[in-house]
Amino acid sequence: MKDFNFQEEWTHRRSGGAPDRPEDPRSPYERDRSRLMHTSGFRRLQGKTQVLGVEESDFHRTRLTHSMEVAQIARGLVHILKERFPDNQHIPSYSLIEATALGHDIGHPPHGHSGEIALNYVMRDHGGFEGNAQTLRLLGRQELYSDDYGLDLTRRALLGVLKYPASYSRVRQRKWPDPPSSPSELKRDNWTPPKCYFDEDQEIVDWILDPLSVEDREAFQSLSKTPSADGNGETQHKSLDASIMDVADDVAYGVHDLEDAIKLDLIEEQDLREKIEETLDPDWAETVGISDPGTLAENLSRTSSRKQAVGKLVHAFLQSTRLEKKDTFDSPLLDLTVHMEEPARDFLDALDNLKFEKVVMQATTQQMEYRGRLLIVRLFEALASDPGRLLKSWYRKQHEEAGDDQAARRVICDYIAGMTDEYATEVYERLHMPHIGRVSAAR
Repeated sequence: MKDFNFQEEWTHRRSGGAPDRPEDPRSPYERDRSRLMHTSGFRRLQGKTQVLGVEESDFHRTRLTHSMEVAQIARGLVHILKERFPDNQHIPSYSLIEATALGHDIGHPPHGHSGEIALNYVMRDHGGFEGNAQTLRLLGRQELYSDDYGLDLTRRALLGVLKYPASYSRVRQRKWPDPPSSPSELKRDNWTPPKCYFDEDQEIVDWILDPLSVEDREAFQSLSKTPSADGNGETQHKSLDASIMDVADDVAYGVHDLEDAIKLDLIEEQDLREKIEETLDPDWAETVGISDPGTLAENLSRTSSRKQAVGKLVHAFLQSTRLEKKDTFDSPLLDLTVHMEEPARDFLDALDNLKFEKVVMQATTQQMEYRGRLLIVRLFEALASDPGRLLKSWYRKQHEEAGDDQAARRVICDYIAGMTDEYATEVYERLHMPHIGRVSAAR
């Protein structure tokens, strides 16, 4: 095992230092959180789809509000862990876990997972696309805080957002289907990207994992499922911080996004009652203070009691999360993980499935997803046809300096991935629809 100062090594930045501000009392992780909150990529999340399209109402959550809720839930989970294990020095600080959570979705493209699938399709022969991989790319390379290191975050913060520690080429399915004759025939399920990081960003990952022993690095990047001719592979391990953020993400998605669907009358009280009665473990419910199924369904459906019911659910799930030791790694940042107990996990999954049935699989939602996929593919094709004229100035310069075709296409992909839903639609309409569009400032 490597000999290094545990705390100091994980606060290092790729640039080798921090701003020369001797009067600044903040910790390295507090600086990470501040950099994330003030970056343009984080602000643009307010215009990116979470579950419902951005234009559907003025109430629903966006990627920005979702990320803020994940940060709050992750902070609450860390608070619980610190109370239960006061002598454990490896549980992350509040600033660190908030930074990890605030940044975890920053790479997701416009139009949600439809946009992700569309970009993976157009990049299928040029390194692919995946939202988590784009997050690492933005934070470690693209965001405009430093010339070469993106936001130049600490090593441990980047380890936390490295949710899937395997390269695209290692986990992508062995053979993509034949491309459709037209983008309008693109099938979502055929082009789902693997969870990964980009091969081009291997140097960033190597730097993140440098303090670890060779054995830890190899085990950390092992796969639980190898790719096949028609299926992607899957990674096996997450770091401690990533596992905390992942639980918080699941809770926010399963509970708070469900709240949106209830508020918009997409899920009715009877739907809730049936799902809760079918899946809620009564022994677990009594342990965490959840009332009987009928009362819970009623409280979630009533405007006056919904917030308290949602808060009670979040609290129940966090109380049911445990810190575990894998006995697999030398580094405690890899060997420690958090895990939600089975009755809680089963109930959270059931709520998520209800939202999937009643919202995601509805024809109107699927029509919006289809529109988003088609828009992103055609937008990419238009920009790629004449990038020297159609790209904005900063991306045009990056495109001109690209060393090969893959790097050149990655520039176009970066440009589209950073767009909000509205801006992507605006650029598409300017390119494809007569009498629509205006001259705007470069962005």
